[in-house]
Amino acid sequence: VRIITSDVQRLVRFYGEITGIPVTVYTEDFAELATPACTLAIGSTRTLMLFGGDIARPADNHTAILEFRVGDVDAEFARLSDLIKKTTVQEPTTMPWGNRSLLF
Repeated sequence: VRIITSDVQRLVRFYGEITGIPVTVYTEDFAELATPACTLAIGSTRTLMLFGGDIARPADNHTAILEFRVGDVDAEFARLSDLIKKTTVQEPTTMPWGNRSLLF
């Protein structure tokens, strides 16, 4: 998964703090957060020129949800509550299909 942003450093700090996983910054335009299951890439809007231009827009996508598996959703909510309180969409809830979920 790659996220396009106009502020790479802001997302590097955000995803590093949320996941507790170090984010590798390769250039001011590109960074990656590697997990055992996948890699989350963070690219600046300048990287879009490498793909032909206007293929993505920062802060404009309302069709994707990024999910991170954690051992205890409630403990993570407590740990992150100050950071995510303004953007919390759903506090920890058990979904009809059985998993515990937190959306922010």
